[in-house]
Amino acid sequence: MSGPVHVQSDGEWQSLLSKNSVVVADFYADWCGPCKMIAPHFERLAKEHSRPNKVAFAKVNVDNQANIARTNGVTAMPTFVIFHNGSTVQTIRGANPSALTDAVTKAVALADGGKAEAVFKTPGRTLGGDGPVPAQRHWSVTVLLNVVMMLVGLYFTQIDAYKGAELSMFNPKRQQPSRVKPAAAGGPAPAGSVRPQQQRSAFKTLADL
Repeated sequence: MSGPVHVQSDGEWQSLLSKNSVVVADFYADWCGPCKMIAPHFERLAKEHSRPNKVAFAKVNVDNQANIARTNGVTAMPTFVIFHNGSTVQTIRGANPSALTDAVTKAVALADGGKAEAVFKTPGRTLGGDGPVPAQRHWSVTVLLNVVMMLVGLYFTQIDAYKGAELSMFNPKRQQPSRVKPAAAGGPAPAGSVRPQQQRSAFKTLADL
């Protein structure tokens, strides 16, 4: 089976939604560490469950396709959105492999004729969201390994992620560099030539939680 489709335009995105009963979209950024860590898992799901004109997997770069991201309310990366007949039925925010796998399994049932109300009985999951906290948490070896891998990955990627986020076109707070005339050799610096402070990205990744 084929892997995910890398969306290159609004037209291609609309065509993907109209031709497939179910679309699972990965909204990501190149500078996002958690996006890179969960990408292989998304690729495996795409190859396993993609079905022509039934189930499609898409990757949407939020910097290159900012309009698509904003239209679907994407404010943090990674965000996974499942569409059924063009409408959103499930949203997963954050690099959560188990939640993504569970949502994809349910989405495949929709392509086989299931109803969204019956398949998705609970609202979309949000990593670090404000929903109710269960009284007990049951940890498995797989979950613990996923957490360790995420922490190790964040250690090596968080610096580049901050840098990329600040430079991202998807960052509304990005500042244009100020133009200041150079001071003469040995002379005082021009008035107002204060170096601007760096702006943090408006978008959050798992490293910010």
